[in-house]
Amino acid sequence: MSEPILIFDGHNDALMNYAPVGKDSIDDFFSGKTDRQLNFPKARRGGLAGGLFAVFIEDEASMAMINNFDPSKAYELPAVEFNTAQRLTMAMIANLYRIEAASNGQVKIARTADELEGSLKQGVFAPVLHFEGAEQIDTDFHALEVYYQAGLRSLGIVWSRPTPFGYGVPFKFPHSPDTGPGLTDAGKALVKACNQLGILIDLSHLNEKGFWDVARLSDVPLVASHSNAWAVTPLTRNLTDKQLDAIKDSGGIVGVNFVTMLARDDARDDANTPLEMLVRHFDYLVERLGVDHVGMGSDFGVAPVPKDLSDVSQYPNLIAALRKAGYDDATLRKLGTENWLRVLRQTWKG
Repeated sequence: MSEPILIFDGHNDALMNYAPVGKDSIDDFFSGKTDRQLNFPKARRGGLAGGLFAVFIEDEASMAMINNFDPSKAYELPAVEFNTAQRLTMAMIANLYRIEAASNGQVKIARTADELEGSLKQGVFAPVLHFEGAEQIDTDFHALEVYYQAGLRSLGIVWSRPTPFGYGVPFKFPHSPDTGPGLTDAGKALVKACNQLGILIDLSHLNEKGFWDVARLSDVPLVASHSNAWAVTPLTRNLTDKQLDAIKDSGGIVGVNFVTMLARDDARDDANTPLEMLVRHFDYLVERLGVDHVGMGSDFGVAPVPKDLSDVSQYPNLIAALRKAGYDDATLRKLGTENWLRVLRQTWKG
């Protein structure tokens, strides 16, 4: 009988669902009295052992696009104001602290690779604080230093909208990720600051010129925490073969995104999307990058996903589909936790 496969997930948006930002309470996170895609009982049932927990600053325009995506349209989203971003960021970081405090030792925020590896071995749930977009960071990086001390260990320079540091890919299909200028001078300085502190730089949502700026500047493995293969689904959010090759050459990782628009041939939001469409992306990425450079990057939280993978409790359905496609347990352990742990150990300080 095959052994259970533990999962470290490269991206989720669960923090925006719980108080003080969202309508559900910290108690709801533990009781499971919620239909959210990620809560503690569902994580336990599905084998989710930890992951990058995103601070995402939602606004009316971005949520309207996410909830009503039409691949025939091009979405150009506005920047988020700094003070708003800082206020919401503080609330979501507080969410994560409160989850840890209420867990009776069952949850421990990971700040080092040793802490993460220890939690995975001991069955302690291991969230990592991640920012999806740098709207809450000033260009002097005073806030970056404070957020690092607060546990920030992973940072996406942009979501799919501009920041003072760079330009996110607008959602277009079919279209390449080459959609605008590269990093600003402040963005280039941010890459160096993150390298010095030991903060992972997430390339997901960054446009192609920005990607290559990071590739030239960064001295750690390149990471796209929740992106798929552009050759399979030619959406701006996905990665070209040239980008994938650069990630492989750096020793980095791509976390496969479960959102249907990033997986389907037609980029549609369709809950009836079969898991085989996700398996195609795993197959392509493993073939292009090698099995040591692919992981999970679900995007669970509020995004549309296949009905057979509708929340984290259904991770075993994906594992079964991958087994059916020929993935053995040793490979699944790499995809599940081992590849992420290696890259984080190479990136973080301590």
